[in-house]
Amino acid sequence: MSIDTELINAPPEKLVIDKVSKHFDTSQGRVTALESVSLSVREGEFVCLVGPSGCGKSTLLNMIAGLEMPDSGQILADGQPIRGPGSERMMMFQESALFPWLDVLGNVLFGLRLKPGLGDAERRDVARFYLKLVGLEKFTHSNVHELSGGMKQRVALARALAPNPRLLLMDEPFAALDAMTREQLYRDIQDIWTQRKKTILFVTHNVREAVCLGDRVVLFSPHPGRIQERFDIALPRHRDINSVDLASYATEITKALKRHLRPQMEDIAE
Repeated sequence: MSIDTELINAPPEKLVIDKVSKHFDTSQGRVTALESVSLSVREGEFVCLVGPSGCGKSTLLNMIAGLEMPDSGQILADGQPIRGPGSERMMMFQESALFPWLDVLGNVLFGLRLKPGLGDAERRDVARFYLKLVGLEKFTHSNVHELSGGMKQRVALARALAPNPRLLLMDEPFAALDAMTREQLYRDIQDIWTQRKKTILFVTHNVREAVCLGDRVVLFSPHPGRIQERFDIALPRHRDINSVDLASYATEITKALKRHLRPQMEDIAE
């Protein structure tokens, strides 16, 4: 396989979540994390999942990644049931989860170790391509402990992109970063999404972040986790998180979130 062939954008994946439920047994009894969740995601769509802690957003992402299986319902990728992890679906977590004994290049290469058809030289070329894409080409041989939090997340993003997945799953990847770093990464991820044409599912608690990034925002409520509303975000890109138009969407979604949470809060108060 040539390096030019490997760097061609993989066709984005279509996703169908059909009446998925998931339960966990705890010391307090059985907990329903998700109940009859259905969602279709178009090829190349950027969808943000928003809701409070405990609404099952991360659990859903883990099932799409193939790390967990639903108790009922099914998840289809291009019409095929997801049975386990695969290189066509890559995950990025809140923590960068980099290997401290590897330098920046080594961490990105790690994600390419099982990529078929590539020799060592091609793997290094691919890794360098994605490090340049995330703006870290000058830090190829830096150690992990020398990087800022934002730079670590850029390395994690390059590692997730390097196998050329069709679907990118992002679980609150910017939550631990300062505001200025997040704003820069908002611009960068929009650039990368435009260039690489991935289907992206992005989990966040931050409504403004969701509006800034998503084509669509899907609102969850907890206990059990259910989809309550869907919002199409009809704003041109690139989006500025501080814009008035964006704030208007964020206000609408925040009001809806509070409306769906109010009955549960009243139940707790009683």
